[in-house]
Amino acid sequence: MNTSDRKLIYLLIGLPAVVIAFLIGLYVGGQNPASSGASNPQATNGSYVTADQFSPYWKAWQILDDKFVHAASTTADQKVWGSIQGLASSYGDPYTVFFPPTESKMFQENITGDFGGVGMEVGMKGSTIVVISPIKASPAATAGVKTGDIILAIDGTSTASMSVDEAVTLIRGPVGTKVKITFLPQGSTKSVDRTITRAIINVPTIDSGAKQGGIYVIKLYSFTAQSPDLFRSALRQFVLSGDHKLVLDLRGNPGGYLDAAWDMASWFLPAGKVVVTEDFGKPGMQQPFRSKGYNAFSSALRMVVLVDSGSASAAEILAGALKEQGIATLVGDKTFGKGSVQELVPVTSDTSLKVTVAAWLTPSGHNLSHDGLDPDYKVVPTDADQKAGTDPVMDKAVQLLTAQP
Repeated sequence: MNTSDRKLIYLLIGLPAVVIAFLIGLYVGGQNPASSGASNPQATNGSYVTADQFSPYWKAWQILDDKFVHAASTTADQKVWGSIQGLASSYGDPYTVFFPPTESKMFQENITGDFGGVGMEVGMKGSTIVVISPIKASPAATAGVKTGDIILAIDGTSTASMSVDEAVTLIRGPVGTKVKITFLPQGSTKSVDRTITRAIINVPTIDSGAKQGGIYVIKLYSFTAQSPDLFRSALRQFVLSGDHKLVLDLRGNPGGYLDAAWDMASWFLPAGKVVVTEDFGKPGMQQPFRSKGYNAFSSALRMVVLVDSGSASAAEILAGALKEQGIATLVGDKTFGKGSVQELVPVTSDTSLKVTVAAWLTPSGHNLSHDGLDPDYKVVPTDADQKAGTDPVMDKAVQLLTAQP
């Protein structure tokens, strides 16, 4: 599948007419297995299932039919859909999900519909749904939602065993309506209920400007389709400023389009240098994305990239490439750790399977989904820093750049 065939979708809750989800990529399409002859797992991937191995499944089906008090209320289709959901969850990947008819319809509406949200990026850490980052000036940010907050319940429905997609569906809704979300703030033992009014979310993209000491700062909030052009304009202002020390702030940036991160990295890397590699998990099934070779800066450039636990997907791709190719130093906190590609495949005319088909690897081969990125200098703001309005992460970046000629 070439780049022009990709349907790359944010996972940002509330962006109008776009599914919001911080996966770096989502392929929409695929062939219906029913029409491809792949009716038996043995025929496609060598995962042989014998009749003896599968007999417990049919025995459990029969026991439930015979003994469950309301067995007649569950249709055969519902049992099959539930079985496939269990099969998908057995792979242990929170982004591989089967959608029965109702859920599939809602997911498609989330992709194309005009819905409101609260303005926060969510993801999965272990078995819990957490806030990656609230969007600047969004209802969630105004309500006090913070990066790292755990989502315990949505309108009274527990998120235990809930997928990210299910949580997104419950949080989204008509503009002007309210949703009550129960959070467990990071580092706290006491949950907090926040009732937030849904709105159309305007996602900021970029801020930039010069600081004292010959340092220029570019703050990038997300990787949208417009980000490469806006980034190019910011770099032009950086060059015109006469400065050669650059801070790229990717804190709280949940990601977005791969193409945007790829294009941005190309301003700093010679042609042919690897930005990121798409790994499909099979020998010979890797696709490197190499710098386009804009390479506009000389060796005089001094660069620091700021990251934190809200930096995810495309933000991690850009930061990882700049660090590992020797262009930039990372300052801040460990990144979120999300770098995988999902494909949405129809199973029947009204059901679908969203399956993780590839992982993103940094130039050195580090799997972003496994462990995120560690900064070269770990600096984590305290509550006291936030109350005082100080920014020790930026201060460290300025210190490092000021110490360099």
